Amino acid sequence: MPETIDGAALLNEVEAFHRRFNVFPREAAYVAVVLWDAHAHLVECFETTPRIAFLSPEPGSGKSRALEIIELLTPRAVSTVSASANALYRLVGSSEGLPTVLFDEVDTIFGPKANADEALRGFLNAGYRRIGGALRCVGEGSQQNAQVFDSYCAVAMAGLGSLPDTVLSRSVIVRMRRKARNEKAESYRQRIHMKQGHALRDRLAQWAEQVREQVRDAWPEMPEDVTDRPADVWEPLLAIADAAGGDWPERARAACVELVSASQVDDKGSTGIRLLTDLRDHVLIGIDRLPTMAIIDRLNSLDDSPWADMGGRPLDSRGLSKMLREYMTADNTPVVARNIRTAGGVLKGYYAADLADAWARYCPPPASE
Repeated sequence: MPETIDGAALLNEVEAFHRRFNVFPREAAYVAVVLWDAHAHLVECFETTPRIAFLSPEPGSGKSRALEIIELLTPRAVSTVSASANALYRLVGSSEGLPTVLFDEVDTIFGPKANADEALRGFLNAGYRRIGGALRCVGEGSQQNAQVFDSYCAVAMAGLGSLPDTVLSRSVIVRMRRKARNEKAESYRQRIHMKQGHALRDRLAQWAEQVREQVRDAWPEMPEDVTDRPADVWEPLLAIADAAGGDWPERARAACVELVSASQVDDKGSTGIRLLTDLRDHVLIGIDRLPTMAIIDRLNSLDDSPWADMGGRPLDSRGLSKMLREYMTADNTPVVARNIRTAGGVLKGYYAADLADAWARYCPPPASE
């Protein structure tokens, strides 16, 4: 009869192993990464598998090292810096079992100087949910048949800068930074430490078998205000923490709240949400309407904003109109420029009342709240 493994003690050991080689920017990141390692052994039990993304503004911030340690601890790990979506679909569909895909230098695919690989983005997005997949024609000539290729598998990524909004929203985000002088990490040597990591991996696999049915039927209680997509992302990790016991359920929920809040502050949602938020907080403050050109001038003058350089040129009235038309007024009509009567005549512009419904639905609460 196999030994019964203490899940909390095992996760403590996995955390200690990470701490030897990884310097993460906050304590919550260690909790999230350890739970993510364990979830990879139970990924078929969940409806979703959160991506985990290690991002930084500069090289030398420990992102690749994080993936190297994860590779030792997760099942059927496959590391790559370049892969086609078709190859990944084939990998997921192999008879050897679901892989754990570790994607380094992902900025070379999605970064500002790269041509975004839409097929690969489709793989990452569809594979986040168990029912996802890709429909492809297989065969020659008239003998082709439609076939669905599964893409559901655990994925960890590392890269410079950021990722497409659709990928970020499906990810636990760890913002890496270079070690400070007082931060130390043990030098990683694959020939020495791989065996130690694999021993922990095998024990995680054994513990996963022990709690598989418990995790499969789990509906973990989510922290207050963690709903929708963030709740989907964290549900598997909280289920793992509850199965482990000890102080992990409490630590996991604290980490969930901290990292979800940090992602909302750091990323500010999509570009559209950033536009809506800047209009509310910096442009239409105490003003019920403003001509388009005045709005453009105020947006482009904002420090730490993208509007002065939108693909090499500043935001103009046409770009503003295109972005705002995606959102609706309270009457469920697109937000569009309307006539504004001024001392100099009639100008086109935008009304705060038209934007109020979009502000309430999409923007984070104002800082005053």
